[in-house]
Amino acid sequence: MNIGQAAKASGVSAKMIRYYEETGLVMHAQRSEKGYRLYSEKDVHTLRFVRRARDLGFTVDRIADLLALWRDTGRQSAEVKQMAIGHVAALRKKITDLEEMAATLEHLADCCAGDHRPDCPILSDIATGAHGPAKSAHRFGALSDKKS
Repeated sequence: MNIGQAAKASGVSAKMIRYYEETGLVMHAQRSEKGYRLYSEKDVHTLRFVRRARDLGFTVDRIADLLALWRDTGRQSAEVKQMAIGHVAALRKKITDLEEMAATLEHLADCCAGDHRPDCPILSDIATGAHGPAKSAHRFGALSDKKS
């Protein structure tokens, strides 16, 4: 099948297939006499694997590791499990960070009068370059009572 058909069958765009080939994540496709890429069912299966791993939030480097383990019939599942557990921990940290950012922005939005005046704690916080989402929420704690 051609790259368009492989993209449709795998759920990976043609552009990303080319990128994955260029970076070495997946093998370069065979070429027809006219130079068109040709993909087999095995290639599409690999692309589906990559797509699922991306959907789970794995980086391209980690996907390369997973592909190597997937292809290695002598692998130990303990290594795969350890990768998954590490990824879960990273995802949970990211979730916590995102929740802190959302809470900070909600707090700053609550502190902002949102009127015709130019004073804006949201822009002030961004301009001061506060380090970390939790710190900026506390800096404007006193402003939440001054919404006028």
